This record gives sequence, structure tokens and C-alpha cells, in this order.
Amino acid sequence: MGDSTVTSLEDREPVAVPDSATGRRGRDLLRRMRTPRRPRLWFEILLIAVSYWTYSLIRNAVPEQRAEALRNADWIWRIEHDLGIAVEDSVNHAVNSVPWLIVGMNYYYATLHFVITLGVLVWLYRSHPGRYAAARLVLFATTGVALVGYYLFPLAPPRLMRGGDFVDTVAVHQTWGSMASGDLKHMSNQYAAMPSMHIGWSLWCGLTIFALASVPWARVLGLLYPALTLLVIVSTANHFWLDAVGGVACLAFGFTVSRLWYGALPYRLPRTVERTPPRDRETTGAGARGRART
Repeated sequence: MGDSTVTSLEDREPVAVPDSATGRRGRDLLRRMRTPRRPRLWFEILLIAVSYWTYSLIRNAVPEQRAEALRNADWIWRIEHDLGIAVEDSVNHAVNSVPWLIVGMNYYYATLHFVITLGVLVWLYRSHPGRYAAARLVLFATTGVALVGYYLFPLAPPRLMRGGDFVDTVAVHQTWGSMASGDLKHMSNQYAAMPSMHIGWSLWCGLTIFALASVPWARVLGLLYPALTLLVIVSTANHFWLDAVGGVACLAFGFTVSRLWYGALPYRLPRTVERTPPRDRETTGAGARGRART
């Protein structure tokens, strides 16, 4: 008999996974990550709570560079004068002369910023689960880039300007309407006015309601909400007009991030999603069939 060669397992060449198969699995994983899925309530509650805690922690940890913030406020005020839009002091005094109106605006500033935003998130979760994750990403990306603005451009609000003629409406009327007035001023960074997240969040809410609401009056209210918010932040001397422009720019960034990730604006995605993605169902079904055969 001829010679025979015995090859041990150790002598065999390792079998390499083809690059094409590895790349395909990577693309499949990325595709699944970018495919909207039905949100999980416990995860969303935890994510929102942790995210807001992190946002507050970082925002308040930004050094309160008072001197630079006041210089930046003077610079913004000069630019607005050059542009012919420096009327915040006139609006502030006019609204402050109507006590019931300015007190209402103080409470509006303190509460609706959070109440309406959370309400829209809950509505999206319940009624538009297929669009929820993409819309939530817009909000998170908007807020994240705002933190960069707080760090790079500390800005004093108009009511804290040196030699300014603005009225701190919360202090004057002894109402609760600003985390940077009265006893609450030590709990929040007073010089994080640019960009205005009151505008960023309210415009996100307004556009979402306008795009997805089924009744005309709700769509109208969606458009009125950010407009009224703009009037409130100026009347209470918490922001300049240009702070609102910064908030709009941050929101545009948020929409861009969501569009790049999901391939479409949130409002163009399907309203609902299947509980189990097709690929996962195929895997589950194949496993069940395999177990049945054994």
C-alpha cells in the first residue's frame, strides 16, 4: 500500500471568514440599527431621565465666566442695534406694565418648556411609534450641540447686563419663573443663554405637532407655541432675539443628524412599525423549525 499522510487538527490552516461575509454582517447590523423599531417604555423613561440629568449636570458644570459673559452680552446688544432689532428692552417694559400678563409669562417660562416637550414625546410614543426614535434623536442632538454653545460662548441674559435698562420680572413680581433668579439662581448656570433651548425645544414641538396632527386647530396651536415662546423669553428678559436664532440653528443640526441616520426626516417615516423586524422573525422561525425537526 502507498504511503498515507495523516494531518492533525493542529496542522490544519485556520478557516478565515470571507471579508464579504463579515462586511455583509456589519452592513446588516448597521441597517437594523438604523431601522425604526417599536420603542420600549422602560427604556425610554430611563433614557430621558438619564439624558436630562446629564444635560443639567454638564450645563451647570460649565464655568460661569461672568466677565466674558457680560462682554458677550454687550457685543450681542451692539450687533442687534446695528441690525435694527434691539427692541427687547421696549418689549420687556411694555409687558412688565401689565402685572397679570408678565406673571403668567414667568410661569409659562418655568413650566411649559418641560411640560409641552414631555407631552409631545408621550404623544409620539403612543400614536407615532415608527417616527418616535427619529424625532427623539432630533431633540437629543439639538440639546447636545447646545451644550457646546454654552461652553464656547458664555452669555449673560439681558436682565443681568451691566447698566442695562431691563427688568428682572421674576424678582420684581416675586414669582417663580427662572432658574437664574432669586433663590434658584445658585442651582443653574446664569450665563448659559446662547443658544435658547426654549426656542429649540418649542420649535421642535411646534413642527412635530404641525406635521403630524390630524386636526387643523392642533396644527395651528403647534405653530403658535414657538411664536409665543419667543415673545415670552424676550418679555421676561431671559434672552436676546439672537439667542433664538442660535436655538433654531441647533434644531437644524438635530434634524440633519436624524436625516443622515434614518435616511429621511422623522415625519416621512412610517407611522407604525412591526413588533418584530422581518429578519428577526426569520431567525426565530428558522430556530423553531430546527427544534421541531430534532
